[in-house]
Amino acid sequence: MEPHDYLETAVERTPMSGHVGKSGATLERLVLADGRRLVVKRSSPDTDLLMALSGDSFGREYLMWSSGVLDQLPPAVGHTIVDGWQDGDVTVLVMRDLGDAVLSWDDRLSREQCRRLFAAVGSMYDGFLGRVPSSLTPLTTLVGMFTPDRVRPHAGGDNPLPGLVLRGWDLFPGMVPPDVAEPVLRLLAQPGPLVEALQARPCTLVHGDLATVNMAFEKERLTLLDWSMPAEAPAALDLARFLAGCASVVDATREQVIEDFRELVEAGRDEPALRLALLAGLLWLGWNKALDAAEHEDPAIRARERADLDWWADEARRTLAAGLLTA
Repeated sequence: MEPHDYLETAVERTPMSGHVGKSGATLERLVLADGRRLVVKRSSPDTDLLMALSGDSFGREYLMWSSGVLDQLPPAVGHTIVDGWQDGDVTVLVMRDLGDAVLSWDDRLSREQCRRLFAAVGSMYDGFLGRVPSSLTPLTTLVGMFTPDRVRPHAGGDNPLPGLVLRGWDLFPGMVPPDVAEPVLRLLAQPGPLVEALQARPCTLVHGDLATVNMAFEKERLTLLDWSMPAEAPAALDLARFLAGCASVVDATREQVIEDFRELVEAGRDEPALRLALLAGLLWLGWNKALDAAEHEDPAIRARERADLDWWADEARRTLAAGLLTA
């Protein structure tokens, strides 16, 4: 089907307002005459914050699909893209509509589902070890995605996320002990030592934004959405991102999740990589932890995030004490 045919032959078109994505990409649901249900995603660095923050001017998700990388995923891991094209500076992706199979922030993962997740992505990490594709997100960019210097130029616009990030980092040093806050703030300004230490460990293809809202369980397969930040990194970086964003919706402790990752993911047994990845997780979402711990309107969530921030600070302290950074 030619690109324009999807839009011209659709019998129903519905904008998807209020979706969980915060980047600025627009989504539209289509129903075709043959009954197929699709989602059309349009993104541009002018309107998509994450594209702008990651220096993505062409659409890495589109490149992952058009270069055939997504078709090289192991049988246990799927994707939804069926077509894509460039329309000026806008990247258009056409995807299968998985409907309610895509998890939301209201969905919880059982420990068994979490283990199923790790078994699936573990096969991906094994498959791409030593043969990582090109045109991925630079690791420096991924680790430093939400550093104040990177976010500040985008503050004051229509997307409120940059302002929230800056507010969270302003609060961070007052909520974390100085022996953690000071080195973390130095790494926010200069993440090079952490990036170099991560790159020195065995690296593979990582999703880069492994979160419940970017996945669906389809029969025997895990389907991953939003491949906009893939990177070459230790597998544990995906675990750290998952823990930082999703620990509160998993019916298992953080220690149990890490234990299962070590058991099911061969690359997860690299302890230095795990330690470094957990430090990177604090650089990724430490601002959010501090913001919610200090200012969330729900006192129960404030208390939960306060405890979570303390856990991440303790893990960062352990990594810093291990002497794993290159400088």
